[in-house]
Amino acid sequence: MKRVALYPGSFDPMTHGHLDILEQSLVLADEVVVAIGVQASKAPLFSFEERVELIGMACEEQFGKADAARIRTVSFSGLVVDAAREHNSNILVRGLRDSTDLNYEMQMAGMNGAMAPAIKTVFFPSSPIMRPITATLVRQIAKMGGDYSSFVPKCVEVALKKRFVIA
Repeated sequence: MKRVALYPGSFDPMTHGHLDILEQSLVLADEVVVAIGVQASKAPLFSFEERVELIGMACEEQFGKADAARIRTVSFSGLVVDAAREHNSNILVRGLRDSTDLNYEMQMAGMNGAMAPAIKTVFFPSSPIMRPITATLVRQIAKMGGDYSSFVPKCVEVALKKRFVIA
């Protein structure tokens, strides 16, 4: 039986922290579905299509073509358990940076488990060097003209520089 893991998030933009969790996920699953949450009420920095492209480029750069081929990117707008069912996944992947993440993710895992008992949440701890990285902080640093290059893959760094051209 093929093991399919669903890794939900906004990925706006993809960071080294996301890649860290994806790398751990590839050990567990035969295929990882990166599920980008799309909400009409939110205005992301990068469009869904741009995020798909950046995720693909970052994964190929980080993992090589063979492992990158095991990663598929989709969108979802409803419950994460419904997205998991739609993509034949019985594993939800979540990354944990600190105890704040753990508390929130435990609540989510409990609710998801109550709605879909067959879908199990797996937590992967962030590597110590990745723990402070968040997409929100990367966006803020980029908007203010700071150096975010150590937090994101090269393709994302280039895309952010194009987005925030500072005179």
